[in-house]
Amino acid sequence: MQNDKHYMVEIARDAIREKLENRKIIDKEKLLKEHPELAKKGAAFVTLEKRHSLRGCIGSLIAHRTLLDDLIENARSAAFHDPRFPPLTKEEFEDPNLTIEISLLSEPKPLPYTDVADLKSKIQPGRDGVILKLGHYQATYLPQVWEQLPRFEDFFATLCQKAGLPGNCLQSHPEIYIYHAEKIK
Repeated sequence: MQNDKHYMVEIARDAIREKLENRKIIDKEKLLKEHPELAKKGAAFVTLEKRHSLRGCIGSLIAHRTLLDDLIENARSAAFHDPRFPPLTKEEFEDPNLTIEISLLSEPKPLPYTDVADLKSKIQPGRDGVILKLGHYQATYLPQVWEQLPRFEDFFATLCQKAGLPGNCLQSHPEIYIYHAEKIK
């Protein structure tokens, strides 16, 4: 894999700038010529942080459009449509303390397990992103969430709560999928 993918952060930044300034900046044709990998289907999360605090994070778990379109749409959604935050302002966008991180996701794979102890033995903290599904409830944590929640118990209790379930929802044996993410800053 190509190491220097920082241009993806610039695409995300330009996508947000286009909305804030109401003008065309992104030349899709040129980008696809320079970076043919952007034409392939891809799943990405775009995370905005201000002074190391979350300011927006939206992404795709499953590749369903070109990586270029996924980056553009998720950057705009993270900036303007994350329900946890008000829309990003021009002043915030220009703040040098605002950072953008891209996470390119692998395809999620089901992780069969028999009980909580078995799940704990199979999960790789720091490496695995996790999707938890139970009935109509679902939530995900990117692999980097392990940095804030390194204990298995805390990670899964808050993931259950994020899905709208009780913190002990692993007792109900939800479906678990894992994926990996390549971080680009």
